[in-house]
Amino acid sequence: MIGELITRIERRGLKLVGIKLISIDVNLAQKHYDAHSDKPFFDGLVDFITSGPVVAMVWSGENAVSIVRSTMGSTDPVESNPGTVRGDLAMSIGQNLIHGSDSEETAEHEINLFFTSNELVDYNRSIDSWTTGS
Repeated sequence: MIGELITRIERRGLKLVGIKLISIDVNLAQKHYDAHSDKPFFDGLVDFITSGPVVAMVWSGENAVSIVRSTMGSTDPVESNPGTVRGDLAMSIGQNLIHGSDSEETAEHEINLFFTSNELVDYNRSIDSWTTGS
């Protein structure tokens, strides 16, 4: 499913600038979901994200957060439109294939949790002028 997710986001015009396969320990998971620590579903989030490997990715481009979120679909797959990741590939609100930051500030925080600056790559693609207008 990793290739499917990457393809869907690349087709939207975003550029992959960081990727790695990791195991998330409980401490890192709790930091990642800190905003939900007082919610009843917090432990379930931590349990799920620590249950197996995760492919952490960083995407770059104009309106990257909004584009990724619209590509993902609603958190609840039942409410997600067909054509979105969750609308096509998910059945459970608690076990999603994909997570996306909800703001640029959250994205910066999450990127810093999972990546160092030397793990992010800035490069030009021949299609950038077509997809970004620059």
